[in-house]
Amino acid sequence: MLPRWSRALSHLSKLRSFNSIELGKDFSLIHHQSYAAVAPAPAPADSFPPTKSSVNLDKMFWSKPCSLALAPDSPLRVEDPKYEGIRRIVLKMMLFYSKQSKSIRGANVIYRRVLSQVDKPAIYEVFNLEKTFRMTFSLLVLHMWLCLRRLKAEGKDGVELGQYVYEIYNHDVELRVSKAGVNLLLTKWMKELEKIFYGNIVAYDAALLPEATHEELTEVIWRNIFSDDGTSKPDAAALRTVQAMARYVCHEVSCLSLTDKEAMFSGNFMFTPLESSSADSVRR
Repeated sequence: MLPRWSRALSHLSKLRSFNSIELGKDFSLIHHQSYAAVAPAPAPADSFPPTKSSVNLDKMFWSKPCSLALAPDSPLRVEDPKYEGIRRIVLKMMLFYSKQSKSIRGANVIYRRVLSQVDKPAIYEVFNLEKTFRMTFSLLVLHMWLCLRRLKAEGKDGVELGQYVYEIYNHDVELRVSKAGVNLLLTKWMKELEKIFYGNIVAYDAALLPEATHEELTEVIWRNIFSDDGTSKPDAAALRTVQAMARYVCHEVSCLSLTDKEAMFSGNFMFTPLESSSADSVRR
């Protein structure tokens, strides 16, 4: 993976932070139209260097997994508007209530949940990460994998919904890369990022196979997220942080497996909060 990173991202990293690029308010797909608004993701922050984590990483992410579904009365929930009468008839004629339209709306919300976790400063503070294009892209791919893996468990419908989420992600990345200043050979850069995406997905899946060891996930996370020089294993100084992220990933995998289908398909879930003062205190 690292040789591709040096080719595809060295130029981008010098231009602008991944999160310094404003995401357009209209989050509709290229080929599909969404008719419902979704909860806005937090405004992207400027890039910042890593700061020393104030949390005890050794004590984090040991809590018992629980569902990530939002409570019925949560203000963060996104519900389809309930129209009646002539308006409902018109919307039905416009296929607002079709399976495809519902899937697109759900996919928009799911991707906003991914962005919400990746855009928050807490994830960079807890794991002492620098907020750059490369780092944010790596975290984005990681959380996309978490969602796609869970959706795939629901069979054909989940795979189809995952494809909509991927299309939104791909359009978003293309927009951000373009706004970062890469206008020439944009297709080439997108192909390189696509290779990185699928390479990371395969590596994460392999690290969670029944026969895989916990150390394999730690090594994959090190290579995909932390390593800058291509070393296959973290050094002693970085091992503690990488192991904490591996526990975080395992925790989210378990929590997502406990999250019901309705919450996943509608996007009414939130990743575990990573605020430094209470990373293991999930409150909704």
